[in-house]
Amino acid sequence: MKPTLFVLAAGMGSRYGGLKQLDGLGPNGETIMDYSIYDAIKAGFGKIVFVIRQSFEADFKNVVVDKFKDLIDVEIVFQEISKVPEGCTYIAEREKPWGTNHAVLMGKEVIREPFAVINADDFYGQESFAILADFLRSVEGKQNEYCMVGYRVGNTLSESGSVSRGVCVVDENSNLLNVVERTHIEEKGGAIIYIDEKGEEVAIPANTPVSMNMWGFTPDYFDYSLEYFKEFLAENGQKLKSEFYIPLAVNNLIVQNKVSCKVLDTPSKWFGVTYAEDRPQVVLKINELVRKGVYPQQLFKK
Repeated sequence: MKPTLFVLAAGMGSRYGGLKQLDGLGPNGETIMDYSIYDAIKAGFGKIVFVIRQSFEADFKNVVVDKFKDLIDVEIVFQEISKVPEGCTYIAEREKPWGTNHAVLMGKEVIREPFAVINADDFYGQESFAILADFLRSVEGKQNEYCMVGYRVGNTLSESGSVSRGVCVVDENSNLLNVVERTHIEEKGGAIIYIDEKGEEVAIPANTPVSMNMWGFTPDYFDYSLEYFKEFLAENGQKLKSEFYIPLAVNNLIVQNKVSCKVLDTPSKWFGVTYAEDRPQVVLKINELVRKGVYPQQLFKK
């Protein structure tokens, strides 16, 4: 069994204008997503499923998929506001789809095996894909055994400003208990701090695991998510900007003792373009990895 990689590519960057998934950053115009695909193929994933908005399907196929369609099976599914369960209603003025777990639901008809979920515009690192693929192979034929790759918070900071991160609370066996969203995380005076609900600075260890939206699921997750999405819409369908996030759904299942979610430690450094000012640093980091031989000069031969 080869696991599937499910790539969330439907969103447009809110703080960094344009389709940042299609922004060439490597020596030959490679995108961050290209490096993820390369790492996934190397780690033994057998299929890539992209969820996108139908409006940029042609661009996406030309710029992204054509590069590696001969190297791995590729499928594309679409996330649109109107894709909700039968009988569910929502406010007519809504402009954007329903968030990351709604995007995951779009893969229900094409994924039958353990699968990983990643953001299209985050650089996760080779070790993380290998760790994740190993876990997914180990849960073949099982149910209710999920995982999340936990990045050490010190490896996820931006040099251009503070960041928000989902800080993981785990038990003694590294099982996820909760993800708590923390804002204004940055390095200050040699320590890593965030601002709590009272507006006070709180220091956290550099190796504290945080979620960068790199998950592993068995296919039963789709049925759980569908049922929970119906409940979510019943409560939130009339709100203009309500979002059905992955951590929301996972937390809900953990609290009900229906699933376990192992937090897998990774030594990888995460990076991404949170702010436009991050872009030059990302280009430098990618070029350094190419120089060290982690990646070839040209990822996919034409």
